[in-house]
Formats: sequence, structure tokens, C-alpha cells
Amino acid sequence: MAIRSVLIANRGEIAARIARTCRELGIESVALQAPDDRDAFHTRACDRVIDVASYLDADAIAAAVRESGADAVHPGYGFLSERAEAARAVEAAGAIWIGPTPDVLERAGDKLEAKAIAEAAGVPVLPQGDPAVVGYPLLLKAAAGGGGRGMRIVRSADELDEARAAASREAESAFGDGRVYAERLVERPHHVEIQLLADAHGGVISLGERDCSIQRRHQKVLEESPSPIVDDALRARLDDAAIAFARAAGYCGAGTAEFLVTGDEIWFLELNARIQVEHPVTEAVTGIDLIAEMIRIADGGHVPAAPTPSGHAIEVRLYAEDPLTFLPRVGLLRELALPEGIRIDLGIAAGDQVPTGYDPMIAKLIAHGETRNEALTRLTAALDATRVAGVITNLPFLRWLVRQPDVIAGTATTAFLEDHPPLTARRAPSGAFAGAWRLGTGSTAHFPVPQSPDWTAVAGSGDGRLIAPMPGVVLSLAVTAGQQVAEGELIAVLEAMKMEHRLEAPFAGTVAELGISEGAFIDAGALIAAIDPS
Repeated sequence: MAIRSVLIANRGEIAARIARTCRELGIESVALQAPDDRDAFHTRACDRVIDVASYLDADAIAAAVRESGADAVHPGYGFLSERAEAARAVEAAGAIWIGPTPDVLERAGDKLEAKAIAEAAGVPVLPQGDPAVVGYPLLLKAAAGGGGRGMRIVRSADELDEARAAASREAESAFGDGRVYAERLVERPHHVEIQLLADAHGGVISLGERDCSIQRRHQKVLEESPSPIVDDALRARLDDAAIAFARAAGYCGAGTAEFLVTGDEIWFLELNARIQVEHPVTEAVTGIDLIAEMIRIADGGHVPAAPTPSGHAIEVRLYAEDPLTFLPRVGLLRELALPEGIRIDLGIAAGDQVPTGYDPMIAKLIAHGETRNEALTRLTAALDATRVAGVITNLPFLRWLVRQPDVIAGTATTAFLEDHPPLTARRAPSGAFAGAWRLGTGSTAHFPVPQSPDWTAVAGSGDGRLIAPMPGVVLSLAVTAGQQVAEGELIAVLEAMKMEHRLEAPFAGTVAELGISEGAFIDAGALIAAIDPS
């Protein structure tokens, strides 16, 4: 193998994950370290560390390549992973980009261009274009990037301008590209994606599908492989469509073709031209190390023979975030006790500070079993055994989630968390087993809500004081002191961890006091506004 040293142009969990495979392959791993991320978890997982001004600066990455002498760069996910200019800068610095070529990144990584390629290849896509033609409800989407950033549901023309401006700002902040487009919104579909591997010799294989239907804010919460709603016939159609797109795009490397599925209808959404957060479930059922395959393909190798998947795998993401609102939280992670017997991909360790400027993922928990029920049972037990202290997390939500009847049955759609607000009482199954029952008795079923001392309320004390749930920058202030506001009316927009968060009036009243100004950086707990009830 010509690749002897890999610079990892990322941080957190995925950087540590790439370093682990490099170590297994006997390859040196080189970490990047931004000024606000010194001695972070990923830097301790790598063999060497290079300082950079920003993880989003392609020129800085190229300079790090020259300084380190690395043979190749793995971009992970997010950041510069789908930026053609980053791939070109790395190649100009004399290193191999572990991923698609810059030209393919431009075509396949741009959602609008990818949809055009798919249509030309005969792959079904959703209508997109002028909102007046697409119709309402619609979905505004960032043309570049992924991870749910720069996306807004718009249900009427009155909401369009504000939603488009917010989506564009968020996309610009996350990806350096503020372009957004309108696409038909499909209500309550399943989100199914195909993991692809393609090489420079024309080989393309599918490693099967993942179901990522359970989402919050268009970001995935629980992922599994195989999908519980995909049969052999539908799987073959999805595989054929994904492979046809990859061949039409001239794709090389690991990539994920995402689809919406309703009944027997499928629509291609986009190609994620990188490794995915949820890739471990595919690794668990195929036995293939996707990071190792990416390195081998970049080194001129061929794709392996398409494997026969075995068993079932389910993943959840443990975040430092409020379990009801999903707003990110920061703080010192004093304790982190994780269970044995399942795969854990860590992004932070006990004693580390959850950063304010980056994704607040703590770890991914991945359970594998011979059957879906076995995998889910193992994951449920693992979550019950997990202990976290020092920072608020979504652990209570995850414990609640894996006990929901729709999740257990494998029928949850992308609207699951709209239909089942987090931490509400469990709903009994519908159909033949609807109602409360117990075999052989007349007793009543009881569905307790999981409780945890880690949970606290967010952004309000009940007295009208609206407080900042996290550190961030005040993007906009929508009210003035003395102004009358309605319940749910926008007070301010806070940007934190590359996402926008709306802070709204908890009830109708008068703005008695404002504690912020536009453009200001504020700490968690800072007063946003005090509202006197009307």
C-alpha cells in the first residue's frame, strides 16, 4: 500500500474512528487541532497533531498536508468532506483525497446537479423548482452539504420568505454556500438509504440499505440495517437505482444514495459523497470496514465482492442536548460509563468539555443481533446501563424511544416525533392489539415514562423569563421593550453549533425587559427577555 500516513481533516467521533482503522492497517494518523479545540478527544486518538486556524479552511488543510508530509487526507463527514475546492487543494499539495474526485464532488455533492443526473439515469426524483409550481407544503433544502442543515418545511406562501432567509443563512454558515431550493414535501415517508462502494476501475457494489426514518430537525436519531419495511423486491429496486446513479455520476469511493419510500414508491433525494454517521450498522451486518475500503480504493484498489448481510444492527446517537427540545447543551462531562457487549464509537471522554462551536455528540451506541428483536433488546439494555453526569443529555429520550410500540414494530416514519412528542406517555399499539390487555387477566396496561435526574427544563422558569439554553450569537432580535407579543411569537434567533434556534414567547404578554442585542455573544443562562403576562 502506497498510503502510509493519513491526515484526518475532521474532529470528534469520526476522526477517532478513522484513526482506529489507520492503526489497524499500520498507517500513521495525523490529527488537526483548531484553536478552540486544543487537546480534544480526537487529538489524543492520533499519532501526531497539526494546528490549523479552522477545520473549514481548505488552504489551511493543504498547508497541514505539506507540514505533516501525509500521503492522503480523509475528510470524514461534515466540514470539508463534500467540498470540491478542498479536494483540489489537497491534491495540489501532493496528497491523495480519500473520496470522490473534485469533478464528481461538484456534480454529485450538489443536490440540484445530483437530481439532474438521477433523472437522466432513469432514477425517480421528487419535483423541485419554483415554490408556486411545486406547491405547498414544500421543503426548502440547502443545495450543498447535509446533516439537516439549511432545511425548512414551508406550509404556506406567507412563511416562504422568512424560511428561505433562515435556511440560506444556516447553509452559508455550515457549508459556505447559501443556495437553497424548493422540493415537494412528502408527508410521513420512510427514509431509506443505500450504502455504495465504487472504485476507479468501474466496480460498483451495494452494501445494503439502512433505515433512518426517525429524525429530529431533519437529523437522524436512530438508524438500522436492514430496513424493517424493505422486502427483497423493493431492495432490488433501491440497489439498482443507487448503482445506476453512481455509474452515471462516475462515482468513486464510499457514498450513500438517499431515498424516500412510501409503499412501493421510491424517490431519490441526494447522494452523500462521503462516509455517513450511521455507517457502523452497515459494518456490523456486512463485516466490512468502510474506512479501510475507502483507503484501499483511494490507493488504487478494487471494491470487494458484494457481501451477504447477516443479522440486524441498530444505532443511536448520545448527544449533549435537552431530551425534550433537542437544543444542544454544553458543560464539563464529569462521568461517562458505557456498557460492555455492544460497539461504542466515542467522540468525547469523561473530563472533557462539550464544545460550544461543534456538534455535541458524545458517543454512538451500536447493537447487533441475529434478529431485529435481539438487536433492539441489547440496545435497550445498553441504554439502561449507560451513566452520564455533568452535562444534560438525550439519554432519557433514547431510553423512551426504544420502548415505543411503533419503534419496536419497525413502522416509524419521518413524522414519528411529530406524532409522538418526546418523553410523552407511550401509546398502545393499534390494530388487533389495540387497547389495554394482559393475556389471561383483565388488568390494565401501564406505560411509564422514563425519568432521569439528568433532565431539566429549557429556556424558561415559568415566570416569563426567557433564557438562553446554550452559548451562541444573537443573529436577530424580533421585538423591542414594551412590545405586545402573542404566545409562540418570535423573540430572537440564536446561532449555536452551526444551527439556528428560534426563541419564542412562552405566553402572550408585554416585553418588559430585553437582556440581549443583535450580534452579541451570550452565555447559557443569559436573559433573553422578560415577558409580563397580558
